[in-house]
Amino acid sequence: MEWFELVLSLFVILGGAELFTNGIEWVGEGFGLSQGAVGSVLAAVGTALPETILPLIAILSGHVAGEEIGIGAILGAPFMLTTLAMFVIAVAVFAYARSNGRSLDLDGDRMVLRQDLGYFLVMYALAMGAGLLHMRAVNWLLAVVLVVGYGFYVRRHFRAPVVERLAREAEEEVKPLYASAMFRRPRHELPGTAEGSTNWPTFLQVAVALVLIVGGARLFVDAVNTIADRFRLSHLVFALLVAPVATELPEKFNSVIWVRRRRDTLALGNMTGAMVFQSSFPVTVGLLLTPWHLAHEALVAGAIALAAGALLYLTIRLRGRFSAPLLLVQGGFYAAYVVYVLTRPGT
Repeated sequence: MEWFELVLSLFVILGGAELFTNGIEWVGEGFGLSQGAVGSVLAAVGTALPETILPLIAILSGHVAGEEIGIGAILGAPFMLTTLAMFVIAVAVFAYARSNGRSLDLDGDRMVLRQDLGYFLVMYALAMGAGLLHMRAVNWLLAVVLVVGYGFYVRRHFRAPVVERLAREAEEEVKPLYASAMFRRPRHELPGTAEGSTNWPTFLQVAVALVLIVGGARLFVDAVNTIADRFRLSHLVFALLVAPVATELPEKFNSVIWVRRRRDTLALGNMTGAMVFQSSFPVTVGLLLTPWHLAHEALVAGAIALAAGALLYLTIRLRGRFSAPLLLVQGGFYAAYVVYVLTRPGT
């Protein structure tokens, strides 16, 4: 029963994230925001929301292991993005190279990727350092630094010349409002709706999505707590490996689609941009609401994420592009951690 609840919670979170992203994109449209802002910021917030809410619910749930589950969820997202998610992109590239003749090299914008990976490495390294210092004042100060740093990152991102091209590509990705299909009428024909304006179906969809994400997160925490106790597993490790399966699925699925369409900057930037977000807001939740003491499995997961991210950064800096064979190597980092967890004494 607990495994069914776990799987169900993942689907509920994923469904809620999809509804929220779609709804928040149309909120942006209604307020007249640019397509770049809608596609690059609001869509990113939508897909990243579960990664922030899930650890928050875990930490505040009242479970004895709530903090461990929360920290595991926080560390799991960047760990998976730098390792297994890149491996998935590599597999997609190989598959599409075989079916439609695309190159094994990914033609992502060098400046965007260098900026994203550089921010990620600095911010995440600071977070890991705070996990070793165990000083509350440092945690609070670093939380402010991370939030401000992410603000500077977004500001710099929108000043980059490549944003115009990304905005045009993002414009094509805004899907019709799901609430319109539910009511079986075009969006502008719904009661109280006008073309180009926000309306009650849009906000209703966003509200429902938030309820689903929060409810799914609570169900996930309960299921992880029960399963880990039953099999005497580390709550932190179990959450670290399982939570990103739900919270990172939107990013991975979109990137696979963009690889097929040969929009490599979107495919890779979708991942690296999420890395920057994961190293700021979710980490801030951990810094402010937990002791943030990182050791053993948590410390190793963070170190592997940094090593995998450093390899990506050095590659884009020295070579100027990624290749599918290189991204396959990122999967080795993930496998190495799984082996470490399974063979570590006391597990």
